[in-house]
Amino acid sequence: MHSVVTKRGQTVVPETIRKRHHIEEGDRLVWVDDGSVIRVVPESTDPIKALRGAGRGKGLLGRLLEERASGL
Repeated sequence: MHSVVTKRGQTVVPETIRKRHHIEEGDRLVWVDDGSVIRVVPESTDPIKALRGAGRGKGLLGRLLEERASGL
């Protein structure tokens, strides 16, 4: 998908992306620039909900249980 940037720096989020990510009028987007890639991420209105699943696959439960067993 493509979009065009206007001379005022504005662009349009394609409809399919808006629908897939439930982006609606008034929602905020965060622009993340790591120097080579720019990512646009919808900002969640509920910070707790936004973190859900952030630790998945990192073995956090196992580490917590090991620490508890060792008395740390």
